[in-house]
Amino acid sequence: MDAIRHALTARRRGFTLVELALVVGIIGILAALAASGVGRYRERALKASAIATMKSIATNISGMFAATGRLPDSLAEIGMNKILDPWGSPYRYTNLATASRGVARKDRFLVPINSDFDLWSMGPDGKSVPPLTAKASRDDIVRANDGTFYGWASDY
Repeated sequence: MDAIRHALTARRRGFTLVELALVVGIIGILAALAASGVGRYRERALKASAIATMKSIATNISGMFAATGRLPDSLAEIGMNKILDPWGSPYRYTNLATASRGVARKDRFLVPINSDFDLWSMGPDGKSVPPLTAKASRDDIVRANDGTFYGWASDY
C-alpha cells in the first residue's frame, strides 16, 4: 500500500510538458508586451531629446539675429555644427533669406513651413528631402511655423 501511495505522490511532484509549455508561452507574451512598451518609451524620449536640442539651437540662432541683425549662414557660425541628433546625424539648418527657393522645407501643399530659417533632424532613417510628405521626410523632427511647432514631420 505504501509503495502505491509513494508512486502516486512521486508522479505529482513534477511538471508536465503541457504545463511547462504554458508557462513559457505566458512569459513570452509578457516579454513581448514589455518590449513594445519600452520601444515606444524610447522613441518618445529620443524625440523629446531632439526637440530640446533644436529649441536650444534655435535660441542661439535667434540670439545671433538679435545681436547682429542677420541669421547665420550655417550652424558652424554659431558653433553648433558638431551637435548630433539622437540618431547620430548632424542637425540641418537653412537660412531662408540667403538660400535658393527650392531648398526650403515644404508642407503637403508645397508651401514653405518657415519664413525665417529651417531647422530639422533627419530622424531615425537619416534621410530627408524638402517636401515633408515624401517618405524619406516623414520621420524627420522639424521646426515649423517659425518655431511654434516642433515634432514629427508626419504630424505637421
